[in-house]
Amino acid sequence: MSTPPKAADRPAAPAESLRGILLSRGYGKLLLLSVLLGVPIALACFFFVSLQHEIQHAVWESLPRAVGHAEPPWWWPLPSLLLAGLLLAPVVTRLPDGGGHVPVHGLGGPPLGPRALPGVVFAALATLPLGVVLGPEAPLMALGSGLALLAVRSAKRTAHPEAAMVLGTAGSTTAISTILGGPLVAAVMMVEAAGLAGPRLVVLLLPCLLASGVGALVFTGFGEWTGLSIGALRLPSVPPNTGPDAGDFLWGVPVAVLIALIVGSAHRLGYVTEGWTARRTAVRTVAAAVAVGVCISAYALVTGRSPAEAALSGQVTLGALAADPHAWPVAALVMLVLCKGVAWGICLGALRGGPIFPAVLLGAAAGVACSGLPGFGTTAALAVGIVTSASVVTRLPVTSAVLAVLLMGPDANNQMPLIAVCSVVGFITAQLLERKSPPGPS
Repeated sequence: MSTPPKAADRPAAPAESLRGILLSRGYGKLLLLSVLLGVPIALACFFFVSLQHEIQHAVWESLPRAVGHAEPPWWWPLPSLLLAGLLLAPVVTRLPDGGGHVPVHGLGGPPLGPRALPGVVFAALATLPLGVVLGPEAPLMALGSGLALLAVRSAKRTAHPEAAMVLGTAGSTTAISTILGGPLVAAVMMVEAAGLAGPRLVVLLLPCLLASGVGALVFTGFGEWTGLSIGALRLPSVPPNTGPDAGDFLWGVPVAVLIALIVGSAHRLGYVTEGWTARRTAVRTVAAAVAVGVCISAYALVTGRSPAEAALSGQVTLGALAADPHAWPVAALVMLVLCKGVAWGICLGALRGGPIFPAVLLGAAAGVACSGLPGFGTTAALAVGIVTSASVVTRLPVTSAVLAVLLMGPDANNQMPLIAVCSVVGFITAQLLERKSPPGPS
């Protein structure tokens, strides 16, 4: 009979291994470095987003008034998006990493290093304010990871690749927490996206949560101290509601499926555009930007409303829609979903930016357009649209549910059951669509 191994010979239990890592001197330094990196990364993100917002204000508000228009005329997006394409074309063809990840692939991929920073920053500041239908979240994550890895390289810590990976991820998490409502969404995103388990998950999560918490504090504080707009994704107000009833659930699930089909179809257009722009990239990048301008101008021509509603990331339009959804005719909402959806799909495969913000507006607009169904409340429709679209585009249902809960504010508790169900419905519908027709550039 063999003798049992001695305690010293047995492999350490997961809890013992985790405890050893957390109490080690190296991991303590990693946590301290996460805090130290969170402050400058948050400041960089603050000024990046503020500058982008100021340029956007100049292009879509100050400049039209300066040339005699109370609001941008219907043709305004055409020269604006043409300029965006001309500025972006040399970035995607000549600079390292092409100005960042192609947004149709989501926020995933390895953290971008310092070499990619000039292209990412220029592409975002030069094109997003001109009307590109993408958000700032992907450039912010690239900025956060690039600055974190630059600090690691400057400190000559590249001999520890795992530490560099954790710090790069912490930098990205710090950046995304500044724009998605705080560290909670960022932490849940890391948990869900990492696909890790046990001690490895905790080791990765703690620096991310710590850095994002410090970053969110600095980011929010500077917004109050300076008075500059930071353009975070938020809803100033939502329609009052007592909570979802049977009618909300009866309509909520099929409406979630419909929204998932709409957002999923627009997202698939991004793969087609990516394949098309892979050849003759410079010329076709400009052509894609012009096509986006045509879509936005078409919305303004048909509806008689401002083209700014269909342009840009959709943060401002989402707030206006949530504050007064009854001010929007159903026909205008349908045209917004159609025109902005096509423009977003083109941008996903050809331009640079983040995919989440426009998708959330598309889902919210589609949900509110369906709120006229008998027994379907406006607030419930808004919640269904937000969570379903976020779940489809991110493939992270838990993160999407947390984001929707934070956006719904005081009414979140009432809508939470519906949000949870529709998040899963949107995720499963997106998976079924993907299985039926696997995405990929042609």
